[in-house]
Formats: sequence, C-alpha cells, structure tokens
Amino acid sequence: MTTRADGARVPLPLPAETRSGTAAALARLRERDDHAVELMDDPAADATVLAKTYARFRLVNAVVSGEREVYRRWIRPRLSPVWTTRVLDIGTGSADLPRRLLRWARADRLRLQVTAIDPDARAMEWARAQPPTPGLTLRQSLSSELVAEGERFAVVLSNHVLHHLDGREFGALLADSERLLAPGGVAVHGDIERSAFAYVGFWLGTLPFAANLLAGTYIRPDGLTSIRRSHTAAELAPALPPGWRVRRAFPSRLEVIRGQDAAR
Repeated sequence: MTTRADGARVPLPLPAETRSGTAAALARLRERDDHAVELMDDPAADATVLAKTYARFRLVNAVVSGEREVYRRWIRPRLSPVWTTRVLDIGTGSADLPRRLLRWARADRLRLQVTAIDPDARAMEWARAQPPTPGLTLRQSLSSELVAEGERFAVVLSNHVLHHLDGREFGALLADSERLLAPGGVAVHGDIERSAFAYVGFWLGTLPFAANLLAGTYIRPDGLTSIRRSHTAAELAPALPPGWRVRRAFPSRLEVIRGQDAAR
C-alpha cells in the first residue's frame, strides 16, 4: 500500500508485465527494456514506502546479490591485519553492502575502510540515519567527483547499478572506475543477468512475502523491472572497453571486472 496526497491508502501499482500476463513478460525478456522505470526512481516516490524499501534491501540483497562471494573472492584476499585497505562502493543506496563487508572484515580481524557514495539525497538521508558503522564513510556524490579529488581505492564496487544506466553513463562509470583504482586494484560491478529463470525465480521467491515482509515496499515490482532493464553476458561482452571482461556469478548475476584479478 501507499498513501496518496489526499491521505487515502491505495495499493502499489503492479508492473506492466504482471498486469498483462507472465507469458508476454517472458517474451519481452528477449531484449533489454531500457525504457522501463523503477517506481523508487521517481522523485515523487512515497517517502514512507521508500524508507521501508531501503530497510528491506538488507534482507533481499543477502539472497540475490552474492555479497559473501564478493567479499571472499575480491576483497578478503586484499585485506591485512596490519594496513588498512580502502574500498569504494558506488551507488550504495541503503549502504547495506558496505556494512556487511566491514562486519566480515572485523570478524576476520582484518582492516578495511569503505567509502560509500550515492547521488540520491533520499538514499543518503536514510543511510546516515542508521547506527554508525566503524570504518564506513557515507558521501552524497558522484564517482566523477572522487576522480577530480584524486581519490584511489584498492577495490571499486557497485551492486545493481549497471541496469540503471544508459550507454553514456555506463561508459562514464567504467572510465571513472579505471581512474579511481590504485595500482594493482580491481573494479567489480555486479548486477542481475536478464533471463526467464531470473524473472520467474524472483517472482516466485518473493511471492510468499508479498503480503508481509515486502508489503508496503517497492522491492517486488521494482525487482521485476530491474530484471527487464538488465543485460545478458552476451550483450555486455562485446561492448566492454579493452581491459574489462564479464563474468557470470550465482544466482543469475553478472560481474563486469577490471584489474589484476580479472583472469581468476
């Protein structure tokens, strides 16, 4: 449910594919729908629903984002109990990913500092209102601003950002990532891989929680829209600049990678 300006409670709108039928939606997955718009990207999105969506990201991302594998494969091998490793999370949203990374590093007695950025003031406001996490710096900024400041990081990450971008923005993100990498660093941009399996899996996997845990959030409709907007490995591979490659990951995920770990 969401609240209209007149105070009335109304159901959240379902995405077009839910209204028109699953078969038609699956047929449309053959091509990327870069015109689909997520509800939470609307500047007029309901503030209460948006806040609850940010709060639930932690639970959903724990299942669909492969965060533990990102830590194990790309970050932990670069950490030390002596010196501090700097990581950048671009488009952090609710900042649930950097908080998890820092918690795992502390449990491993390794030193990590994460700078988490997002240009959306609403996301930053919510993230900053949460209990502070040692080692986490939150900034409302673009990656280009950090480039201009001469910042460098051992690891540059993003999670579920790529499908939001048009071609120019995608290229700019990769170029900024290259400039932000310290010598020997690695950039890993994780996202969904568009497929019928991902679409049906998300639809079925979230269905039992639609009326309880996910009620009053944008997660279910926007998750389906995200899959429609996302790329496939076959689409991305020939479009990447030299030095970048795409790697498939579980579940229904892609990683666009640059750096010395790219051949792992």
